[in-house]
Amino acid sequence: MISGLYQGRDGDSRLELRVDVDGARPTGRVSGDLFSVAGATTSYAGSFVVNTASATAEGAGTKITGRGAFSFDTPAKDVTVTISGTVGTARIAGQTYELTFSGRHFRTVLLEQDSVAGTRPFEKYGTGTLPGPAGSPARELSVAAAYDEAGIRLTVNPPGVIPVDGSGADLAWDDAELHHAMTQQFSAFGEAPAWRVWLLVASKHVGGYRGIMFDYDDAHQRQGSAVFYDAIKGDTPQAQRAQLRTYVHELGHAFNLLHSWQKNLGNPPQPLGPNGGFGDLSWMNYVQNYQPGGEQGYWAAFPFQFTDSELVHLRHGFYREVAMGANAFGTGAADIAPFEQPIVDRSGLLLELRAKESFGFGEPVVVELKLSTTGEPRTTHGHLHPDTEFTQITITQPTGRTVLYRPMMRHCVDTSPDIRLDSGNPAMYRSAYIGHGRDGHYFQQPGEYQVRGQYIAADGSRIVSPACLVRVRYPVGADDHRVAELMLGDEQGKLFSLLGSDSPTLSSGNRALDEVIGRYGGHPLAVYARMVKGLNAEREFKAITTDKQVEVRPPDLKQGIEQLTAVARDASVDNITLNMVMRRLARAEARQGDLERANAVMDKMVALFQSKGVNQIVMGQIRRQAELTKAALSAEV
Repeated sequence: MISGLYQGRDGDSRLELRVDVDGARPTGRVSGDLFSVAGATTSYAGSFVVNTASATAEGAGTKITGRGAFSFDTPAKDVTVTISGTVGTARIAGQTYELTFSGRHFRTVLLEQDSVAGTRPFEKYGTGTLPGPAGSPARELSVAAAYDEAGIRLTVNPPGVIPVDGSGADLAWDDAELHHAMTQQFSAFGEAPAWRVWLLVASKHVGGYRGIMFDYDDAHQRQGSAVFYDAIKGDTPQAQRAQLRTYVHELGHAFNLLHSWQKNLGNPPQPLGPNGGFGDLSWMNYVQNYQPGGEQGYWAAFPFQFTDSELVHLRHGFYREVAMGANAFGTGAADIAPFEQPIVDRSGLLLELRAKESFGFGEPVVVELKLSTTGEPRTTHGHLHPDTEFTQITITQPTGRTVLYRPMMRHCVDTSPDIRLDSGNPAMYRSAYIGHGRDGHYFQQPGEYQVRGQYIAADGSRIVSPACLVRVRYPVGADDHRVAELMLGDEQGKLFSLLGSDSPTLSSGNRALDEVIGRYGGHPLAVYARMVKGLNAEREFKAITTDKQVEVRPPDLKQGIEQLTAVARDASVDNITLNMVMRRLARAEARQGDLERANAVMDKMVALFQSKGVNQIVMGQIRRQAELTKAALSAEV
């Protein structure tokens, strides 16, 4: 057997060659990454792959030939590799490399794992414990062993345990806290590509998710993931099996693997598997969405492995497409075609996007998504927000370029509770901030934008909305220009996505929002700065210190109430966001000890939406929400 990793050198050029023609699940490929050595420094130079490699015996060795696809221009595209025992030669792009066998793994990645006190990290699961597909061998799988079967070696640092410092900590982590924790605690975190990734085993996420690969917001993404113990804990075989899948799934995103039903949105786009991708038997699919058969069908057929195309990516993807901190998740803000209406649509569902009449230059762009039935009752899932990736949004800019909105934080939602849409509940609504994402600000110039949405229903139907017009007004005076400059910084966009943060890495963004409030407090856009500062002040903020302690900053209730009260009086904030702001304001009042004022805020919320002419079905939902909030706050105090 000759498959594995080989190291080669030709002068100042260094080669890492991956031969994959025999052994476990061979892909019939040869690939490599080239590096340039200058003194004590090494720089990435390019990659290639031979997608159809021909291997023949030659004397006591093996000769492999094929036509290569290169990440750089070269007239010499034919690749020849000759291997005998543990040595050989390779002729690539006009250069000849002397080869030495390095090991059977194609790539090696450092995994640094920390866990918060009170959690118990997953160790291993015996795949024969529960019934599975015929022909899939029973074996014990840890996370490292699962990747080992794909040809990837995970070198796991000794795991660290992080104590909690602070009484009354809810231990529910939000996206801002996770992002801050990674930048402060991941010892290998860096502003350059490298084979390393951080995994935090946290208690729970404020959104109730099982896991998240949360590092999507800068030029060096895919370095941080988290799993949430409270959502996946358990000693039963079913719980251990689900934990294994969650860990492998989230780390798969760090290798730049998309969800099974989203591969067509990558750059370059990849073909979808069976049933629009929901038929993939892969770590990267969602168990409950598997077709046919849902969760039961998935586990009955899942062989605990990546699909063939995912295996090719892990082993042979070009260096920058796979290495952490290199190409962005999904590989960049590629131009794509706007979503088109299906030729035939019998889903019985209708998706609409709505926006206010116009936005000021620099104003956070928020759209409302509405999913309704076209007649007969329908049952689907409630993941209508683009952060969960069952809903996507395209933005056609004034220049005519169309890009895919890619949220700064995207969430893996391994549970999909059913939502029934009928005459008593004809529609569901979500509000989404789409002004800033992983590619920066999407509305950076005045003009008219066309925004379209696509919702992937529980049965796999792809529901496409009509185009929604978003107008961004030209600034009028000097204050408009200055406020726009203060609002459009990249750190400010991250703060809007995160709804505030204490992270020092976003300190200049916080200073800019403070200036908007302090110097331009009467400007219409100041309400958004107040909202971000108020929401962040109203909550506690967890940080992991340099000596690996969880330190909790308590809520600043006075500051939170002051800022959120001002937001609640402003008519420019969309209804769904205003609803969230007023419930957070009520929570702040209750925690300050004034339950009467907290209840008054909820009563005012109901009266406010009644005065806006909100339809009676939605008003019924708002009233129930207000009463539930009152009851929850009363129980807290």
